Amino acid sequence: MIGPLLRVAASSVAARSLRTAAQDALSNALLTLGAALALGVGAIFLSFSAYAFLESRLDPAGASAIVGLFWVSLGGAYFVANRRRRT
Repeated sequence: MIGPLLRVAASSVAARSLRTAAQDALSNALLTLGAALALGVGAIFLSFSAYAFLESRLDPAGASAIVGLFWVSLGGAYFVANRRRRT
């Protein structure tokens, strides 16, 4: 009689811990997605504002080259740092 009751109680506790773990994973994924979205939007707005500022001082081609060079160098630095971390 006690055996089945203990099994029901154990399965209830296991299900609760699984639900909690799934909820934590979902909230972490949503927070990561929100942070990535905020970073992307911020990068776009900062790029456009930097382009507008540089365009007022230079010609459009020069301004776009400077902004593009910034993003290429940032991406290159990321890949260099990522390669060093893996090796």
